[in-house]
Amino acid sequence: MMNAMDLMESEVVVTGRLVDASNATLYGHLKNNKDLKLIYKPIAGERPLWDFTSGNLASREVAAYKFSEIFDFNLVPPTVMRDGPYGKGMVQLWRSNSQPSNLIEIGQSDHPDLRKITLFDCLINNADRKYGHLLILDDGRIQGCDHGVCFHIEDKLRSVLWQFAGESFTESEMEILRRVISHDLKDDFHSLLRDDEINAIRERAIRLLNEPFFPLPATDRPSIPWPPV
Repeated sequence: MMNAMDLMESEVVVTGRLVDASNATLYGHLKNNKDLKLIYKPIAGERPLWDFTSGNLASREVAAYKFSEIFDFNLVPPTVMRDGPYGKGMVQLWRSNSQPSNLIEIGQSDHPDLRKITLFDCLINNADRKYGHLLILDDGRIQGCDHGVCFHIEDKLRSVLWQFAGESFTESEMEILRRVISHDLKDDFHSLLRDDEINAIRERAIRLLNEPFFPLPATDRPSIPWPPV
């Protein structure tokens, strides 16, 4: 099975670009394995944002993968930080044929993986969960990508996945929250996020555990990203 370290084995070869992406998003493969397709987002190609520190969107992508793995969400394709032809950046396994024509219909369903993604997004404070950031795998599982605008200290949650809003957490979901609260987050994320951003993860988990249901859409700011796809 593919793991993150496989993405470090040889040079990144760029063969194309995803032109609809707001930041430089390049498509390619590893030099020693043309079958291993990947996405490469060099830090040098990141557009500055007014509310996120410049040059760290790639770090947030890696942090999202790491968070997903540590707490057994298994929702993000293998992702690493490494050098590439345009400098240091995020490299992620490419999921082929992962966006079928009925993507939005699937995204509006009650698939259990969408519920997992919703809790995951609440914890990482995902400001940009669009339908186009959902990946439908061949075996029916659903993963997510594009986590560059996550982990902000202010409430930024914007998502198209509001179908679970107001539903009570299950015991297994509350156990995840307890794990996040008790985990040494700084040890795992100090190289990727600021201390206040790491502390905010625990604060969100505590808030969710104290009010154990999926949040309702915000009323004081946009709760759905634009465009939603």
